[in-house]
Amino acid sequence: MKLLSVNTGRIKPSEHAAVGTTGIDKGPVDAPVLVTDPGPKGSGGSGLAGDEISDLRHHGGSDQAVYAFAREDLDAWERELGRPLANGAFGENLTTTGVDVTGALIGERWRIGAELVLEVTSGRIPCRTFAGHLGERGWVRRFTAAAAPGAYLRVITPGEIRAGDTVEIVHRPGHDVTVAMSFRAETVERTLLPRVLAAGEALHPEQLRDALAYVAKHGAGDGAGQV
Repeated sequence: MKLLSVNTGRIKPSEHAAVGTTGIDKGPVDAPVLVTDPGPKGSGGSGLAGDEISDLRHHGGSDQAVYAFAREDLDAWERELGRPLANGAFGENLTTTGVDVTGALIGERWRIGAELVLEVTSGRIPCRTFAGHLGERGWVRRFTAAAAPGAYLRVITPGEIRAGDTVEIVHRPGHDVTVAMSFRAETVERTLLPRVLAAGEALHPEQLRDALAYVAKHGAGDGAGQV
């Protein structure tokens, strides 16, 4: 398992973004990149030095400090869309190979390079900016249906990384809440929300609030976890 590329982007004008600009257009960098906790959402941006985020209300912050996407999933989309997709094409900071990003558990920890440790928090919910960036009709619906959204991660231990670094899973929690399950719970299968509570405080805080509100309104059903 390794890191194929580390991708950063600069803020550019966009007719598709709610704030009129976006940093989604990312590409690989050759030099080492320092990754740190950017601070709370709303004020903190990307965890990667040199990576710019325009809409701090919806993107960036400690629980979305880094976005990873598997090269294998990009390859699958290349075949479906019939066009090449470079590393960083989905706005991901890390393009990986050999890592089961979709099957990663919420709270799973990855060591990348010598120092950096990241923790999986959630899947990426597609938005209009993403659709406009790719220029594909019905993109939000298609991406959601595939349920392979890539993973947001928080920074546990900061460190420098670069393309070619090894990715090692150093901790796997004792629950079954994967990136795919948490994504489906937030999008097309809301009845899964009680089950994601098994991931506890490792959940993205916004999903944790959603799940607790759902249980308060509808009940836990069968198999709900405890926070």
